[in-house]
Amino acid sequence: MPEIDNKNPNALPIGYRFNEFEIQEVIGGGGFGIVYRAWDHQLQRTIAIKEYMPSSLAVRNEDYTLGLRGERFSKTFQAGLNSFIKEARLLARFNHPSLLHVIRFWVQNDTAYMGTQFYSGTTLKNLYQQQPEIINEEWIRRLLPPLFGAINTIHREGYLHRDISLDNIQIQENFLPVLLDFGSARKEISNLSDETETMLKPGFAPIEQYTENNDGDQGPWTDIYALGAVLHTLIVGSPPPVSVVRSIEDVYQPLAERRPPGYSLPLLTAIDKALSLRPEDRPQVIDEFAQLLELSVSEVNDIVGASSRMPGTMLVAVGQAEKVSETEQKKQRLLGWLKPLGIGAGMALAAFVGVMVGLSQGKDDTDDGSLALANNAPAAQPQPMPRAPAARPANDAPAPAQTAADDALASTQPPAQEQPAAEPEPVAPPPLIARVYFKLSPGDSVLLNDDSQAITPDGNGFVVMQLPAGQHQLTIQSQNKRRQQSLIIDKPGTWLINPAG
Repeated sequence: MPEIDNKNPNALPIGYRFNEFEIQEVIGGGGFGIVYRAWDHQLQRTIAIKEYMPSSLAVRNEDYTLGLRGERFSKTFQAGLNSFIKEARLLARFNHPSLLHVIRFWVQNDTAYMGTQFYSGTTLKNLYQQQPEIINEEWIRRLLPPLFGAINTIHREGYLHRDISLDNIQIQENFLPVLLDFGSARKEISNLSDETETMLKPGFAPIEQYTENNDGDQGPWTDIYALGAVLHTLIVGSPPPVSVVRSIEDVYQPLAERRPPGYSLPLLTAIDKALSLRPEDRPQVIDEFAQLLELSVSEVNDIVGASSRMPGTMLVAVGQAEKVSETEQKKQRLLGWLKPLGIGAGMALAAFVGVMVGLSQGKDDTDDGSLALANNAPAAQPQPMPRAPAARPANDAPAPAQTAADDALASTQPPAQEQPAAEPEPVAPPPLIARVYFKLSPGDSVLLNDDSQAITPDGNGFVVMQLPAGQHQLTIQSQNKRRQQSLIIDKPGTWLINPAG
């Protein structure tokens, strides 16, 4: 039988297959989801799979489907599931180095799954606990522009993260951050279960997240408070007092008064402003927060400015996997062990303003950790959205009606196409393992290994190329200047580069 993870009995077993995806390891788990490291047998790469699994509402059945703990949880489970779907759609719209990159989305086992890029670094929380000596003002100021750029991208599209904290920021081996785990499913479940306080992270959630019918009070300033709490924790070792307690008696001691050694007054004052109890007293947008920190707004917007206007990833459903016999599963795992087991950590490269992205070798125990590569696997036949799973023990109660979100997702699926006659399989091209971001000016042309590339930059001037392993020469030619950069790609990663003249 597949190997069960005893630390997380609700997790799928090691060796479980979703068509071409095979579960290899549980790398994160919390009250709302489980994250797995998986191997894509079709494209020969490591990815991550995030499963919607609210353990307070559902349990794992023997056939690996989810079963409700009781019929009374049906509405809450479905609301969280719909939010999980919306989060996948939202992330699939963005193509940003510091936002989680969604590769695939599908429904199975009476729940939903998100296949994502594999970022194998560690969380900011773990990094702070393991290497506190590396964190200082210079390190923080290198961290902020890409993180601000990611949050700004979300806000400009009218969305909020709602759960920014140290364990929802993944730090890669060269310290470039990736923002993980929107609080959307958590928020929907808390709204329906009257458990708002238990769903929020004490010290990181502002006062408006504790009140009922609070959507109208929330805005970019809500995420800015949480981000201020992250910086507060990095500097003094603990988050600010819980905002609900502060609303009764505000015992917050401003950092500008505490003056922790090694930190400038502008940085401390800006953090104090972000942690203002009243929403109207905080910076209202990320650009305003950046100005208080004396960061260049253009730096924040441009360093990772590949915005949601750039083409993102289509959401396509993976076909329902066939039941695999125990013998066949053993055979699949044996074959998998005989193959190379994935690709190692990212490589260092001279990067734009000293920042580039590579994949490291660690793993993490975050609530919803995240993770893999940038290529879309071919779509299988679309599947309808799941209904809420039946309660355990099963009864004759009818299944809940399919939601509007189900129909909306189904409408995005491509029509089935006739299969052409079988032909000899061509030699597969090498997999694209690197995403390379760089900026173009009007009139610039791009050569890759002396071959002209038809590339159209986004409105902010950024483009992204996907490259296979090997040695590449990138040339950007303008009217009076020629810029070049040599790239040796032998491991997967996401790079932000600035070819030199």
